[in-house]
Amino acid sequence: MDYGAMVRTAQQVHQRCGKNTLAALVDMTVCGFRYQAGYMDYLVFEFYRLNSQQRATYITRGKNNAYVHKLNPRQYWHLLEDKVEFLQRFDGLHGRDWIDLRQTDEAGFRSFIQAHPKFVGKPVTGTCGHGIEFFEISPDSRIEGLYQMLCSGGQVLVEEQIVQHPMVNQIYPLSVNTLRLVTIRVGQEVHLVFSCMRIGNGKRVDNLNSGGMAVLLDLEKGQLCSPGADKDGKAYFQHPMTGTDLIGAPVPFCHEAKKLVEDAALRVPELGYIGWDVAITEKGPILVEANQFPGHDIYQFQVHLGPDHIGLAPRFEAAMGGL
Repeated sequence: MDYGAMVRTAQQVHQRCGKNTLAALVDMTVCGFRYQAGYMDYLVFEFYRLNSQQRATYITRGKNNAYVHKLNPRQYWHLLEDKVEFLQRFDGLHGRDWIDLRQTDEAGFRSFIQAHPKFVGKPVTGTCGHGIEFFEISPDSRIEGLYQMLCSGGQVLVEEQIVQHPMVNQIYPLSVNTLRLVTIRVGQEVHLVFSCMRIGNGKRVDNLNSGGMAVLLDLEKGQLCSPGADKDGKAYFQHPMTGTDLIGAPVPFCHEAKKLVEDAALRVPELGYIGWDVAITEKGPILVEANQFPGHDIYQFQVHLGPDHIGLAPRFEAAMGGL
C-alpha cells in the first residue's frame, strides 16, 4: 500500500466533488474492506458518488483478482505472458510475420527487415507497451549494430508492423487502436462479457496507462457507441487530435472479431478469463496479444454506464455460472 498515493487520491476526490479529504480516506478504507476496492478504484469508478447497493455491483481490484485466481491457474500464465509462446499457439490468427532473435542470426534478421522495412522490436514479456520500439528502414538506412542493439536491449521479438484499417486510422493514426474483447469460457462455451476500443492520444500506443482512452463498442452494429474516457475521468465526444466524432464511428469486421476471440479462447483451455487485444486490418481482424490478468480499470467508467450506475460484476458472474 502506497499511503502517500492514497492521501493524494483523497485530495483529488476533494477537488472533484468537495468531499472532505479525511472523510474520503475513511470511506476508501471502508470500501477496501467491504468491496475489495483499491483507492484508484474509488477514484476511477467514482465511488464517492455511489451508494452501497451500486458499489456492490462493481468489479473492483479484489474481485478481479478473485476471477483470475478462480479461472486462470498461475502455472499456465506463461501461455499468454510469453509473446513468443502466444504467437506460436495462435498461429494463423495473429496475421503477421515475426522472428525471435534468440533463434535468429544477424543474416536472418537482415533478411526479415528487408522483407518488412517497417517493424517493431519488443521484449518477450511485458505490458502497457513498455519496451516496444518502432522502426522504419529505407535502402539508404545504416543498420550496422541494430541487431546487437535489439538483443542487448532485450527487444528480441521482432514483428512486422500492423497496418490498421483506414476507417480505424481516421479515428487516430499514430497508434494501432485495438479492440479489447474479454471472454469467459466455461467448458466449451465462450461468453463475450466486455467490448471496447482503446484509442491512443498523443502517443504510439493505445494503453490507458499511456494516456489513451476507451470507447464502448457495439459489435452487432459495428460502431463505437459511447464517448471516450481516460483514467483521469475526462470524457471525449470527439478525438482531441483528429476531431473525429467517436459515437457512431464505424468499425469494420466486428462480427469477425467476435468469432476470432471465441475461437481463440477454445485454443487455450487452460485459461478461462482472457482480455484479447484485436487489431482491425484491411483483410480483417487479427490477434495482437492476450492478457491472462485483464485490467479491470477499463470496465466501468461512469460515462459508459447507464443512469442506474450499475457495474459489470453481475454480468461477469452470470457468465461464470456455477464456477
